[in-house]
Amino acid sequence: MSKVPLKNVKGDSVGDYEVADGLLLQDKGAQAVHEAVVAYLAHQRAGTASTKSKSEVAGSGKKPWAQKGSGRARAGYKQSPVWRGGAVAHGPQPRKYKKKVSKKVARLAFRRAFSAKVAQGEVLVIDAVQLEAPKTKAFAAVLSNLGLDRGGLFIVDTLQENVNLAARNLERVEVVRADLVNTYQMLRHKQVVITEAGMKVLSARLGEEGGEG
Repeated sequence: MSKVPLKNVKGDSVGDYEVADGLLLQDKGAQAVHEAVVAYLAHQRAGTASTKSKSEVAGSGKKPWAQKGSGRARAGYKQSPVWRGGAVAHGPQPRKYKKKVSKKVARLAFRRAFSAKVAQGEVLVIDAVQLEAPKTKAFAAVLSNLGLDRGGLFIVDTLQENVNLAARNLERVEVVRADLVNTYQMLRHKQVVITEAGMKVLSARLGEEGGEG
């Protein structure tokens, strides 16, 4: 069993939360983590960058001036990439940057990422996080109580609207459901805070051959 600190929203320690060793993995999965993160970041690219080739630039095929006799360098067409307003040589075109990662690799990556966080002491379990009103100041107080001056990732079982609204105005703070959190989010934040209910959902994912990444 691996133990992680268990606190309430006031920052008081209420014991330890035990994570079954069968849910953790340290001896493999580093390459899977790399592939999962690269694939996630690739999926975020719009792929809409577009430049015009020679055939797409407006203009006639007439030579700008005679081949010889003018003293200037020879030029064949006004759409040349070396001219202002001309084409772009080998420029970007709309494309998809998506990369395929199998479910097995994604599960392995997620399990390894979570295990690394536990091993590094960067996981904290709290009893619950609820706000009576969507006030950023109230959520900032929770961060202060937990000693999270640099923000962190909050993993919950269900996304409470007040918590979501209050957290989105804070830098380096992200709130996500346990059944939707991915490998990139797990690694992006220095500190990971999980509610007890969220931990049960996460444990179920990790138990299913490592969970979805």
